[in-house]
Amino acid sequence: MQPYSFDLEFAKEQDRQDPLRHYRDAFHFPKIKGKQALYFCGNSLGLQPKSTRDAVLHELDQWSELAVEGHFEGALPWMHYHKFLQPQTAHIAGALPEEVVVMNTLTTNLHLLMVSFYRPTRKRYKIIMEAGAFPSDQYALETQARYHGLNPDDAIVEVAPRPGEETLRTEDILAAIETHGLQTALVLFGGVNYYTGQYYDLKAITDAGHKAGAYVGFDLAHAAGNLPLHLHDWGADFAVWCSYKYLNSGPGGPGGVFVHERHGNNPDLPRFAGWWGHDENSRFLMRKGFHPMPGAAGWQLSNAQILSFAAHKASLDIFAEAGMPNLREKSLKLTGYLEFVLQRSIEQGQNLRIITPADPAQRGCQLSVRTGANGRRLFDYLAANAVLCDWREDNLSGEPGGVIRISPTPLYNGFEEVYELGRLLEGFSQ
Repeated sequence: MQPYSFDLEFAKEQDRQDPLRHYRDAFHFPKIKGKQALYFCGNSLGLQPKSTRDAVLHELDQWSELAVEGHFEGALPWMHYHKFLQPQTAHIAGALPEEVVVMNTLTTNLHLLMVSFYRPTRKRYKIIMEAGAFPSDQYALETQARYHGLNPDDAIVEVAPRPGEETLRTEDILAAIETHGLQTALVLFGGVNYYTGQYYDLKAITDAGHKAGAYVGFDLAHAAGNLPLHLHDWGADFAVWCSYKYLNSGPGGPGGVFVHERHGNNPDLPRFAGWWGHDENSRFLMRKGFHPMPGAAGWQLSNAQILSFAAHKASLDIFAEAGMPNLREKSLKLTGYLEFVLQRSIEQGQNLRIITPADPAQRGCQLSVRTGANGRRLFDYLAANAVLCDWREDNLSGEPGGVIRISPTPLYNGFEEVYELGRLLEGFSQ
């Protein structure tokens, strides 16, 4: 690609050359005071695919026309609905179809998987995680430790950036795993840190955790649909994610689960069981004795939430068609252009600093921008000009201001929008 240029015609030309540009028309964009928003908030809530309404209405029609028989009749019988999401979900996760299942929501799934993969003993009881993880992960791990009678301050090891640095070094993560290895039961990291936008080296973390004799799991809330994943090949033991961010499945959309095949076909692995995870061939015999379905499906508890699953399928079908490698290729260019535009604003005197790694291999769509004392005023200025991004109070550095998270999403964002953001930054008065 030619060097970036802060020029409207350059941005338009990049959009004309974009082989994924037609997917933009597959989404609804919000309007602010009658003006279509510049939407850079897919890291928080993805846009609604236009196909979602028909997908949900179809299941409502099935309900009205078939009632209980909808579980067994129609194009997508409800009893088997999770299977209609498996190939697309496997594509997102880089997994075998039987290694994934859509169920519940993210933190519920995290707790369920920790039942199986956090089995502390007197000698092995520690959990290694990143400092500054999303609060749900912090609370889940804290309460899991307490549930097992442990002191979280002792059981949880948080790996923090070095003094004066914003993000983690891979060597420091691996060193922490090696240092605590003999006491470590579980290594649990986010795929992409929600605050800084840093994408961790998940294969290196997996290898180090396994070398230490620990299980390894990931919270991929900010990675699923953002970056190509290879969970099967990396060998992670488990992973969980939500679907309402980059996966565009609606507020509170269903969660996803990955369980590596070496565990998925082990019926003796401890777990909390429910009816829907029981062998489907004998499920309706209503007998005692839990016999799990093979693969990740054996961790299901209850029958699918069909209306939200339908919305999820509408989006997953788009991802399957577009392809994660193609989305990543565009994302590298688009986020690179955002970085160029932001650096230009910094050079022109805006009090901004990008804290997301400059190395494209260590980030996805999101760039997190630390602001000065006028940061909230800048965010409000952008919002007043129909720019939807994300504000987070500073909870790490102690500096005045906060962080604006900006995420140009390759399925529906384009270069001209990033250019328009740059024009607005030019007009902001410190």
